Amino acid sequence: MKQEIIIAGFGGQGVLSMGKILAYSGLMEGKEVSWMPSYGPEQRGGTANVTVILSDDPISSPILNSYDIAIVLNQPSMDKFASKVKPGGILIYDGYGIHGEVKRKDIHVYRVDAMDACAEMENDKAFNMLILGGLLKIVPMVKIENVLLGLKKSLPERHHKLIPMNEAAIKKGMEIIKEV
Repeated sequence: MKQEIIIAGFGGQGVLSMGKILAYSGLMEGKEVSWMPSYGPEQRGGTANVTVILSDDPISSPILNSYDIAIVLNQPSMDKFASKVKPGGILIYDGYGIHGEVKRKDIHVYRVDAMDACAEMENDKAFNMLILGGLLKIVPMVKIENVLLGLKKSLPERHHKLIPMNEAAIKKGMEIIKEV
């Protein structure tokens, strides 16, 4: 098993944390992992992306030109990364802020209305976990128990009280993801 993933959006959407939690989860399952963030000096509000590779075999390079899975959370990321999904790959997006439909017919396209779910949950901090839940429903590359352990590892101890809310968001994301 090898999954090459790009997660891209605006700084502040939890893009880098989502990638880090996914990477920690893979480590806890004994997988080979690469986590490579990229963001501008603005960070919050600027563009941010992270490449995550999970593999059963050693990873030769963290630098990728195409991806098995792209998660795009804003229009600039859609414009930049939709064309870089490998044929047969997966594109997941949040409908909020994406203006056009995906034209490619050689990939699987999914929508997670995470921004709407955040409003329902009255918690905008759950956004990235809603998206992650959608991803794990489509491609269960790591176990949810390990995602929760990854959350515990990446969150400061003072925020561990938020883990049950994050778990609920992951499960909600699994419910609301839809193929387009």
